[in-house]
Amino acid sequence: MDRYSDINKANIAGILGNVFLLIIKFVVGFLSKSQAMIADAANSAGDIFASLMSSIGSKIASNPEDDTHNFGHGKAEYIFSLFIGLSMIIVAFKLIYDSVISLLNPAKVVFPYILIIVCIATITIKLSLYIYTSFLSKRTNSILINALKKDHRNDSIVTTFTLISVIFNLNGIYWFDGVVGIGISVLICISGIKIFIESYNVLMDASIDEATKQKILDIVHKYNDIQKVDHFSSTPVGYKYLISISIYIDGNMSTYDSHEIADKLEKELNVLEQVYLAIIHVNPI
Repeated sequence: MDRYSDINKANIAGILGNVFLLIIKFVVGFLSKSQAMIADAANSAGDIFASLMSSIGSKIASNPEDDTHNFGHGKAEYIFSLFIGLSMIIVAFKLIYDSVISLLNPAKVVFPYILIIVCIATITIKLSLYIYTSFLSKRTNSILINALKKDHRNDSIVTTFTLISVIFNLNGIYWFDGVVGIGISVLICISGIKIFIESYNVLMDASIDEATKQKILDIVHKYNDIQKVDHFSSTPVGYKYLISISIYIDGNMSTYDSHEIADKLEKELNVLEQVYLAIIHVNPI
């Protein structure tokens, strides 16, 4: 429940911050005719959608296992993060088109100093949200909070380039606004693709990462009575993994003693943050 509460806090903070930024960016962007700021505003709109999807996904994922979902509802996080990735990719292509048009028809922006104030305010808010979600991400290991964290970081970078484009515009370099708009759009697209791939891999039951697998095997190899490990498989259950391992123990050992070793190993592995459930199969050798 604490995990869901942390995700919900990250979503609420993200929604409140991005609604405020969306309004001022769109108003100032259209009034000033800055394609970079309009692209930045669309990015904020995408962030609001991402936070809403994250909130719904985490709510479903927090439901415990039941008769029809024996391993809980954890994969809901990845289904909704998949939606976030897709929405970012779609928005990015529309912004690339608009930015190319702006690049081909460069124009002087209006109210440049107001644009500068909006940029500085955006960077300040986004850096604050990035620090906050970084803290929550370490505590929850949630793909949804991690996606929001990356989004806040990217937004800070994006708006920094928007600020640079305004400064260039003040010095008569009008075409740079379109270039920044394209750059922002490409960054949104890349982020969306990364989130989509990460979510897709989990939904397709990708194995646990090699570093964690090695960490588990190191624990197994500490047991002197385990002479061989023949089988290791893993499948994601939400943000954790179901682990299955076959171990070989001296066939002359009693069934009770060999299973006692397996039970002890299971308990040691089950306390790992990445492990949902460890299942140890004992074979004689």
